[in-house]
Amino acid sequence: MTIKVGDKIPSAKLMEATADGPKEVTTDELFAGKTVVLFGVPGAFTPTCSAKHLPGFITNAAAFTAKGVDTVACMAVNDVFVMGAWRKDQGVKDEVVMLADGGAAFTKALGLEFDLTARGLGVRVQRFALVAKDGVVTHIAVEAPGAFEVSNAESVLAAL
Repeated sequence: MTIKVGDKIPSAKLMEATADGPKEVTTDELFAGKTVVLFGVPGAFTPTCSAKHLPGFITNAAAFTAKGVDTVACMAVNDVFVMGAWRKDQGVKDEVVMLADGGAAFTKALGLEFDLTARGLGVRVQRFALVAKDGVVTHIAVEAPGAFEVSNAESVLAAL
């Protein structure tokens, strides 16, 4: 069942790629008492994710803060070292939290997984963006396969 507006973010452990190395973070810590924008990408270093999706959230970080967002987080079903390398490659500082869902457990709990095993990529997260206030989803946008229209930074800003 795909997560929807009004649902509570499921409890899960993720790995955060920080400038100081990997750090475990729980979704309870990440979302409790905050307004959080979480966007998911099918994979670090992939074309749309690297050229458009992540850069849009980096560029618009101040606009999210101005609208009351405490945290902007990017997540992918990649390991934390890949997310760390992507963080460095994209010049991410503290404006976006980079989260690894290596085993796709959180992705599956959200109901946002899709299987690209036949293409050699394994289980991935669908491209999406959500807004949660104190751990409750207030907005969610999931892209159709191959699309990049509703989960971009500008669309999320318009929904706030």
